[in-house]
Amino acid sequence: MTPQAGPDIGVREAAGSPVLPAPPPLALYVHIPWCIKKCPYCDFNSHQLDPAADAAGQQARYVDALLADLQASLPLVWGRPVVSVFMGGGTPSLFEPAQIERLIAGIRAMLPLQPGCEITLEANPGTFERQRFAAFADAGITRLSVGVQSFNDAALQRLGRVHSAGQARAALQEAARVFATFNLDLMYALPGQTLAQLQADVQEALAFNPPHLSIYQLTIEPNTVFAKYPPRLPADDVAWAMLDAITAATGQAGLQRYEVSAYARPGHHCVHNLNYWQFGDYLGIGAGAHGKLSLACGIIRQQRYMLPASYMRHALAGNAVSRQHDVTAVDLPFEYMLNALRLKGGFSLHDFAARTGLPVQAVEAQIYEASRNGWLERRGHRVQPTARGFDFLNDVQALFLP
Repeated sequence: MTPQAGPDIGVREAAGSPVLPAPPPLALYVHIPWCIKKCPYCDFNSHQLDPAADAAGQQARYVDALLADLQASLPLVWGRPVVSVFMGGGTPSLFEPAQIERLIAGIRAMLPLQPGCEITLEANPGTFERQRFAAFADAGITRLSVGVQSFNDAALQRLGRVHSAGQARAALQEAARVFATFNLDLMYALPGQTLAQLQADVQEALAFNPPHLSIYQLTIEPNTVFAKYPPRLPADDVAWAMLDAITAATGQAGLQRYEVSAYARPGHHCVHNLNYWQFGDYLGIGAGAHGKLSLACGIIRQQRYMLPASYMRHALAGNAVSRQHDVTAVDLPFEYMLNALRLKGGFSLHDFAARTGLPVQAVEAQIYEASRNGWLERRGHRVQPTARGFDFLNDVQALFLP
């Protein structure tokens, strides 16, 4: 295909943004926005499926729009190898494997994927069919991320999930059979959850021997059903005890906590998420998708049209980008630290300079203050959070605000 630039993504000089010595690694994020039902805690750009809609026709049109969006974006990433592809949502596993296969084939035709490129698909146990996971693997998916959240049926009902604990177990058994690496998503500090119930969830998750485990604390986000009708969540001291229990249990099971919410066995770290946290680039396509790209003239951020119908209309016309702005030098330290300090291993000062184009002196004062507070430690050219810094991560990151 011949690359074509849409009217909203013209390359222009990024005012106040430093020039980078070389572009960082590039990933591709693909957003698939539909769900069977929107969960009351979810603030992602997700939309409930219309049961009266022509599902096959809608899926085909959306994949057409994704490929048109990618084609129009090629001038910004031309020739750069892609380290990972991540299909998130929404519930991407609602799409038929044939459409996922067509999408991956189109991506491969336009972008040079690195050998062994990680291609992740998020899956909901509520969409599980035994043959479906194998079909996704045949389509080119190399890694599945299964959104379990809990193995307690009452907790799943309070969360508004459409699957049962039994469906979650069946989906994980099939994921383990089909995929060499997969992720299991759990949540904790759920409405009415006790420490014992959380420990039971973690032990059941570990029994599946997941190569990668993501565990997130439930938070009440604005513009969600839970924000309007807040549930009663465990007290802060109980939530802290839950996190301690998670850390102890995962460590005993041989999982390394390499990021605030991520635990993995050796060789199974999520390449895509690591690229985010290391301030790599990512092109985001799909309804409401965000992207961050380093150009010769600086760093830009983009967003696509959010409503699926509007996105498809604009993408098929070659103009899917609704917003674009430059990341200025004054914002870069905070944007970098918002990601890098989530990693247990922290970052090197050399990488900070290479990924932002800023001198190390731009963050020396903040690093010194965080070190004095016991939040960061510096070992030569490497800076990493202490155990206390991990606990007070928001406070550490806030030191780097403009």
